[in-house]
Amino acid sequence: MPDVDDIAPDFTLPRDGGNTVSLSDLRGQAVVLFFYPRDDTPGCTKESIGFSERLREFADLGVEVLGISKDSVASHEKFAAKHALSTALLSDENGSTCEDYGVWKEKNMYGKKFMGIERSTFLIGADGRIRAIWRKVKVPGHVEEVLSAVRGL
Repeated sequence: MPDVDDIAPDFTLPRDGGNTVSLSDLRGQAVVLFFYPRDDTPGCTKESIGFSERLREFADLGVEVLGISKDSVASHEKFAAKHALSTALLSDENGSTCEDYGVWKEKNMYGKKFMGIERSTFLIGADGRIRAIWRKVKVPGHVEEVLSAVRGL
């Protein structure tokens, strides 16, 4: 599981719109990676809308914002269209990136155990090192907290 000051694990993933994104191609600029459990669920929708609404502020600070879940590209495209999302949504269907970042965890809901993505966000500096990590994210106020950390880079 990566920690602050570690080099962020590289990945190449398909995104909505039909292209791919490689973290290594973004070297030289800061990146926010937010991992979320599923498209079109209440918390994930609020978080994705929050990042989309503030995307211009992140961009003005030279930061790329990427959302990652195990949903398919088709699911991401439907989710983005339904909620007018502007953040890039990457598909990690095989789960390797989720595992590399340590967000694929055993979860417990109503006494039922299952594997899923633990809502987490990583702030990666322009040098490719992880500058901040938020695990077990609670959505209210999270985007503002990340934006504040970006301003502190």
